[in-house]
Amino acid sequence: MKPGLKVGDVGRLEWTVDPSMIILLGGDPRAAVFSTPNMILLMERAAREAIRPFLEPGEESVGVDVQIQHVGGAGLGASVRGEARVLTIDGRKIQFEVEAFVEDLPSTGPRRIGHGLHTRALVSVERLIENLSKQSGSGERAMNLKSNTGPLPNFRTLLVEIDKSICTVTLNRPRVLNAVNAEMTSELEQVIAWLFGHPEEVRVVLLRGAGDAFCAGDDVKELPGFSPEYARELSYRQAELYLAFERLPQPVIALVHGDAFGGGCVAAYSADMRIARHDARFAMPEIKLGWPPGYGIAQLTALVGKSRALEMCLMGQPIAATRALEWGLISEIVPGASLMKRGMQIAESMLAMPAEALRATKRLVHLDEGSHAKVAYRADTDAYIRCLQMEDAREGIQAFIDKRAPRFRGK
Repeated sequence: MKPGLKVGDVGRLEWTVDPSMIILLGGDPRAAVFSTPNMILLMERAAREAIRPFLEPGEESVGVDVQIQHVGGAGLGASVRGEARVLTIDGRKIQFEVEAFVEDLPSTGPRRIGHGLHTRALVSVERLIENLSKQSGSGERAMNLKSNTGPLPNFRTLLVEIDKSICTVTLNRPRVLNAVNAEMTSELEQVIAWLFGHPEEVRVVLLRGAGDAFCAGDDVKELPGFSPEYARELSYRQAELYLAFERLPQPVIALVHGDAFGGGCVAAYSADMRIARHDARFAMPEIKLGWPPGYGIAQLTALVGKSRALEMCLMGQPIAATRALEWGLISEIVPGASLMKRGMQIAESMLAMPAEALRATKRLVHLDEGSHAKVAYRADTDAYIRCLQMEDAREGIQAFIDKRAPRFRGK
C-alpha cells in the first residue's frame, strides 16, 4: 500500500435506492425498504473508497469482518450515504467505524440508519485469482488483458489494416465461413491487447468477415479433440475477449454480411454498433448441436430482452436482418455493396469528434448498464461443458460433420 492513509481518514459513497436494493416486507409493495445486506454493502464500499487512492497496482482490499446494527429504514428512491472512518491500521488490515445515513427532508437533515465496525485486508489480485483457480480445480486460464504497447503481431487467421486511425479487423478463414478456432481465439486476444495499448494511434475499430459470411461461430469440428478442461478454458477465453470489446478505448463497429451464428453472433452483438447487409442472418444455434450457448447470453439479453433472447437460444433458428433491426440487435441495414463504405463513413464521423470525449462517452454508456460485472458466462460455460460430454452433444457434432439432421434422444 502507498503511504498516506491515516487514522481518521473518511471514505464516503452515495447511492439511490433502486429496485435491486430493496426487500418487500410482508410481500407488500408499499413496504419496500432498503435491505440490510445492501446497507452493509454500502458501508463496506465506503471503506473500500477510503483505501482505493492508496492501493498499489495489482492490489485490492477485501472485507474480512463486519459487525453492523440496522437502526432505521429507507424507502425506494431514497438517497443513502455510507461513511467509513479509519480507526486502526495494523499492517495490511484496516479497521473502520462505519455508518449509513438517509437524506430525509432538507429541514430534518440526514438520519442514521446503520452503524458498526468493519475490517478490510489488502490482497494481491493475482494471488487471489490463483487461489480461486486452485479451489475450483478447473485450472482455467483467464484472458491476459494487459496492454501491448509494442508493434502489431503477425497473424494467420486475421487481417488487420490501419488507415487514418481506423483499424479494420477481418476474420480471415473464408473456407470455413470464418469459424473461430483456437488459433483465431489467440489472435483475437492479441489484437485486443494491442488495441488497449494504442488508444491514440487507433481511435475506431471495424470488425468484419472475409468471403461469404461474417462468422459461422466456433469451429465445431475441433471439439472432439478437446478435453473438457481445455474446452472450458477456451470458452472462458472467448467469453472474456468478446466482453473486452466493451472495455476497449475505441468504439467497435461490426459490419455483418451473410451468417453471424453462435460465437459469430456474439462477436457481432458485443460490438458497440452493428451495421448489416440485407443478406445478414443472426442465430444462436447451439441448442441444435446439443448444448446451450457457452457465453454471450448477458449481452444478448441486454440488447433484445429476455423473451427474444429465449426465443433465439431455445429455438436456434436464424433471424433475418430486418427482424434483427426491429429487435435492436443491429442499428442499420445497408445495400450489399455499401457495407464497408457505410462503416468507414461512421468511423470517419467518429474521428471528427474530440478523442477523449469519445472514449469517455463509450466508457460511461457501458458503465451505466449496472455496477455488477458480467460474470454469468462462467455458469454458461459450466452448463455447456456438462452438456458437451453427453450423448446428445456427440450426436450433434457428428450430424454437423455429416451434414444431416441430428437424432437426439429427447430425454
